[in-house]
Amino acid sequence: MMIETSRFGPTEVDENRFIHFEFGVLGFPNEKDYALIQTAEGSGFYWLQAVTRADLAFVVCDPRLFVPDYRAPVKTEELDQIGLKNPDGAQVFVIVNKVDDLLIGNFQGPVVINVETREAKQLVLSDKRYSTRHPLMRIPRPSAVASKSA
Repeated sequence: MMIETSRFGPTEVDENRFIHFEFGVLGFPNEKDYALIQTAEGSGFYWLQAVTRADLAFVVCDPRLFVPDYRAPVKTEELDQIGLKNPDGAQVFVIVNKVDDLLIGNFQGPVVINVETREAKQLVLSDKRYSTRHPLMRIPRPSAVASKSA
């Protein structure tokens, strides 16, 4: 299916990459359908692109790329909302933001996806072990990259 994106223009997306959020994503309760678009071959980062709003997309990644023992404590009723009986059938992502030259992940608001049905829910965790601004990695500044390649 072809969808419009503000970053890539019209983009063909396999329908198996569509994800439905019954309750939307935090701040966007009316946007319920998204496509998961890989940013580059072999990359751990994806775009979670709203299907009907070209200007609405989030960068997401698997938090275990940066915190191998990350576990989102999901309540049984939250699993039920996305049709999961076993947490092993879930894929977890965190929303990534850029602050200056740092990528940060919202580890307190993970997105949990039922891999089989592609139903999803964004959680709000009260677990204080995790932050909404967990540092993931520094991005080299363009001037630093240019001087190294010269």
